[in-house]
Amino acid sequence: MSVALSAQTSSKGKQVVEKAVEALGGHNFLTMRNRVDTGRAYSFYRDRLSGLDIATVYTEYLDSKPPKNGVAVREREAYGKKQESSFLFLPDQGFQLTFRGARPVPDETWNRYLRSTLTNVFYLLRERWNDPRMFYDFVREDVLISTHVNIVDITDPEQRTVRVYFDYNTNLPIRQEYSEWDPVGQQRSTERTEYSKYRDAGGVQLPFVTERFRNEEKIFQLFSDNVQVNQTIPPGTFKLPPGVKMLKKVD
Repeated sequence: MSVALSAQTSSKGKQVVEKAVEALGGHNFLTMRNRVDTGRAYSFYRDRLSGLDIATVYTEYLDSKPPKNGVAVREREAYGKKQESSFLFLPDQGFQLTFRGARPVPDETWNRYLRSTLTNVFYLLRERWNDPRMFYDFVREDVLISTHVNIVDITDPEQRTVRVYFDYNTNLPIRQEYSEWDPVGQQRSTERTEYSKYRDAGGVQLPFVTERFRNEEKIFQLFSDNVQVNQTIPPGTFKLPPGVKMLKKVD
């Protein structure tokens, strides 16, 4: 690709993403401190339903990430009517919490969470929009099922590239794809996430349906009944309970 053509595709890609940021809420989206999703979560194994539960997902966006590997976000995925079990993901480590205590998540689980967060389009636009080292390359216009889309490759300074499909009319992201070598399965692994049913959540447009696929197999769905932003998060949400029994990590 020539330098001129590369600059042109980068410029157009940036324009598409700028429209997406505005469609998501502009300043409201970029300054969003937290979000709380409540609804029903479904997990799948080999395209068959393997679990379902009431879910509340608390997400807090931070101004900076840890100096080493980590993310600029804290998240708690709580399950059950009384939120009796949960996963707590801090910027540089994760735990599974049950009535037995708190257990550090296996390395594979943490690495997968880290990867999926760093390549999540909402994380990229919320946390890294002003990073001059980000690249936005316009790929093409296309039709995804029955929706006219603009396709942009978003590449971060660590050379991770996420392909994002933006609805041509609403400018909102409706699909993202990320592929990399899986050292466990010894093959190329592709994760795809689809977003739909956008609604206004306190001045920010967010999807109420999220579906995740790995190598074309559905692995997760979240149907949100309610999504709120900039709420007062219950104290201790992003901390281990005082005096909790620490369990040994299982690899």
